Amino acid sequence: MLTQDEIKSILIPLLKENGLKCVKKQNIWARVANEGELIMTITADGLETSNVAHKGDMIVKNQTKAEEMYVMRPTSFEQRYASQDEALSDSDGFQEYTPIGKIWVLLMDATLLYSLGLSEEFYFEAPWGSAMICKENDYLVCPPDFSQVYRIARKEFFETYKFL
Repeated sequence: MLTQDEIKSILIPLLKENGLKCVKKQNIWARVANEGELIMTITADGLETSNVAHKGDMIVKNQTKAEEMYVMRPTSFEQRYASQDEALSDSDGFQEYTPIGKIWVLLMDATLLYSLGLSEEFYFEAPWGSAMICKENDYLVCPPDFSQVYRIARKEFFETYKFL
């Protein structure tokens, strides 16, 4: 398994040179996490990663068919989402938020994986320390400050993002 520092050292130069800028086009649902809450991020193609929430974290639920959930630190959440004036709420206590952030993305196609010496399915350390899977034709992404690299599964990418 590649560490977060290793995947950053491999991907960030490529993202800076060949990455594409994207914005999230789909609103999300979010709520304040419970301390110690375990969130399993499950996409249409299976378990992506897991994370344990800390005090003040937010649980995000994407508006995709998989309704994958993940944990975000408060600062990252505030940089990427804005509350709506008349926010909708659901029965589980989630409120709707509008995306405001951008990301850099790189398609992990067979050619790129081969050139990097990576298999069509590999694991790397997510920014929060858990294992995260990457599969051929997924997107590896990072925020504009290039501080971290994480995966967005191909199906969910096209349900939630658009290229600029």
